[in-house]
Amino acid sequence: MKYRQLTKEQFEGLHKEFARFLASQNIDKKEWDALKKEKPEVAEDEMNVFSDVVWDDVLTRTEYLEHFSPKMVNLFKCEEQEIHRIVITIAKEVNVLEQEGFEWLLKNAQDETIEYLRGSKAYKEERNTELFDLIEKGSTISKGELYEYFNRLTSKES
Repeated sequence: MKYRQLTKEQFEGLHKEFARFLASQNIDKKEWDALKKEKPEVAEDEMNVFSDVVWDDVLTRTEYLEHFSPKMVNLFKCEEQEIHRIVITIAKEVNVLEQEGFEWLLKNAQDETIEYLRGSKAYKEERNTELFDLIEKGSTISKGELYEYFNRLTSKES
């Protein structure tokens, strides 16, 4: 398995897609129920293959990731060949995990207690594998508004 199996909730949310996937494998509901009961390892394999297909699709379309901790924000722009990162570190007693702290950061982005680091690197492994690893470590997929905002802000400083 390339990634990890989808959760029960994720499978439930993708019920129709999973049914189509099974149909593409010539497995109907009756056969699926029998597989789960009589050959659970084969059913598990089918679930793993489907999970990998879903993860690959999601990761291929992922353009931005974000990771927040109380005093640090990591913003990623995930291009085809390399990943760009903006690290925002706050020395002030502010917790960006809370709404008030997050709003403070946006309103006071030029405050002297905020440090910005920027960097880019080529992927060492396959792109999707690296993005999956970031997600497993707590990053979330985003639309990129924060990355683009801080990219504009820090590009002017450079």
